[in-house]
Amino acid sequence: MTIGTMVNRLRTNANMSQEKFAELLGVSRQSVQKWESDTSLPELDKLIKIAKYFDISLDALVFNSDTRITEELKFNKEFKPKYENIPAWESYSSNLLIEYQQSTEEGLDLTAYADVFTAVSKLPNNEAKKKLGDVLFHVVCQANTTKGYKYVEPSTLEEIKNLRKDSSALPPVDKNLLESKIYGAWMGRICGCLLGKTVEGIRSNELVPFLKETHNYPMYRYILHSDLNEDIRNKYNFRFSGRCYADKINGMPVDDDTNYVVMAQEIIEKYGRDFTPYDVSRMWLTLQNKDAYCTAERVAFCNFVKGFEPPESATYKNPFREWIGAQIRGDYFGYINPGNPELAADMAFRDASISHVKNGIYGEMFIAAMIAAAACTDNVHQIISCGLAQIPYTSRLYAAITDVMSGFENGISQKDCFKQISDRYDEYSSYGWCHTIPNAMIVAASLLYGNGNFGKSICMAVEAAFDTDCNGATVGSILGMAKGITSIDDVWTDPIHDTLHTSIFGIGTTKISDRAKQTLKHIR
Repeated sequence: MTIGTMVNRLRTNANMSQEKFAELLGVSRQSVQKWESDTSLPELDKLIKIAKYFDISLDALVFNSDTRITEELKFNKEFKPKYENIPAWESYSSNLLIEYQQSTEEGLDLTAYADVFTAVSKLPNNEAKKKLGDVLFHVVCQANTTKGYKYVEPSTLEEIKNLRKDSSALPPVDKNLLESKIYGAWMGRICGCLLGKTVEGIRSNELVPFLKETHNYPMYRYILHSDLNEDIRNKYNFRFSGRCYADKINGMPVDDDTNYVVMAQEIIEKYGRDFTPYDVSRMWLTLQNKDAYCTAERVAFCNFVKGFEPPESATYKNPFREWIGAQIRGDYFGYINPGNPELAADMAFRDASISHVKNGIYGEMFIAAMIAAAACTDNVHQIISCGLAQIPYTSRLYAAITDVMSGFENGISQKDCFKQISDRYDEYSSYGWCHTIPNAMIVAASLLYGNGNFGKSICMAVEAAFDTDCNGATVGSILGMAKGITSIDDVWTDPIHDTLHTSIFGIGTTKISDRAKQTLKHIR
């Protein structure tokens, strides 16, 4: 290391400008510039003055032979990230208002800190905001439950099982229909996902006018690229350009909803039916990159990288812990456990608990159990009841789904049912739009009011807005299992061409029929 390099490092580590450094030594800024570029050397008296000021020896300054300076430069420098470049899903302090709403709905008493959460959330993304966010995370971890909170929502499997209600017995699985049902479940999920993927992120105030303008309201078909023109593209805030359209695709495009079904199949293939939450976490690190994961899944993935293991990976700085991410991951556990909702829910718990808690976990258990039940019956009410039987009757999710079922039985109209959901949860906030409970309510309502009709039901799920691709996929998966592949009209399946594109390493593009055949092997 040259003298000039050493002088530059000492000065910059002290956050001192060349002008200030020159003033300190009684020389011009140009002299300092020449020293640091090694075009001239400081005189001896200046070297002594530099050594004294920075408390190092002349040997260290001239010959770089004193370990004190190198150790100081190595260990005392404070390294900080560029906080403004950290993605929002990976920054706890960027989601403090979501944390506050999540925590209060879980029943935590944070009233005294409401203004603090709001104030810190408004700060620019920097070191101070990060540290204050850490303090508030500690506050959440230490918070007490609000007095009189009426829900009991555990996050361990044993406690969940202790709070279940019995469900009616299912008829036996008709093995002669199983191949059709499994292929129907796969294809139903993919068709429902494609239907909603085109408008994922749109809100009702634009979705409904758009559907009416394109003569697709009430919704009855895919949204097509041919529906668009320049006037429509400019009229709406929602970006219709760059979306996937059924008349412009070659197979199902990559989507996290379909990736997770393939991933679950790969987990069973590698670890068997006795896989553990830790096994799932390892597969996540192996099969996809970070950007393939969203919200709670992104947080969990980053926690795995930092060394956190399940279940801590679900709770450490995870404000999205009850969002829909787990609910879209449980289908395969229903596929491979036809007629056994309890085992399907057990596997779903193992998967969900790596990234979610409470109702986030229950959402995946609920869906997996419904799909397992749908292998035995196409009675929608019984299917939903079997799903509810696997989650705590003391939970918010159980109460919400029960409300939908009661409303249907008491003659509440389809329009009023969906309005009640949107009144209860705000689709215009990310929390309401993406939380497990409203989306599970939409799934249940679409199954009930769709009366078992595949096309009508998936359209209803998408037309409700909220998480359109997730809800369309889940409804399609359940009805595809309940009624088999022959119940899905060609208008839905033809654009898919039996082809599924994934972002999973080592899988890429795959045939849906091959995935269905592999599912049958996992059942046996």
